[in-house]
Amino acid sequence: MKRYWYMIAVWAAPAALSEATAQIIPYTPPPSRYTLVDELQKPVPGKGRVFIDQPAALRNIIGARQFGTEIETTAGGKSFLRVQGFRVQVFSGNDQRTSKDEAFRREREIRDLIPDIPTYVTYNAPFWRLRVGDFNSHEEAFPVQRQLMQAFPGYGKEMYIVKEEIRLALDEAF
Repeated sequence: MKRYWYMIAVWAAPAALSEATAQIIPYTPPPSRYTLVDELQKPVPGKGRVFIDQPAALRNIIGARQFGTEIETTAGGKSFLRVQGFRVQVFSGNDQRTSKDEAFRREREIRDLIPDIPTYVTYNAPFWRLRVGDFNSHEEAFPVQRQLMQAFPGYGKEMYIVKEEIRLALDEAF
């Protein structure tokens, strides 16, 4: 019986040692940028250690949205991520004499009612358009559309939700 346990110990010892040596790999964070993986692997006194083994290609993808070409920075230093989303279209007109003034007039009215939702007046020949909000989904845009329809019943027939590239503030998006 002793011989049986001795054989099991001899057989299991190399496997246990290889597991122990595989976990003693010093971690050095990459110098380019600090990601969630780096934060998880950071040694904390009195706590356990986390080791994450991943391919370099996966590491390069993590956090890429904050450093990619879709980033827009304003003069005030605030950064935005441009992604596909939804907005509420309030006005679209192609009358050369009145559409521009009408779009800006409606924008002022909406800003007075809901100052914290961004508004966008754009000109794409021959149309002047007023669109409101930056929403990730149609479901997020729908309550705002209903609120605007109740506040401005005369504009109700023109309002609908459109898919468009939106701007998400990076400090709020992640």
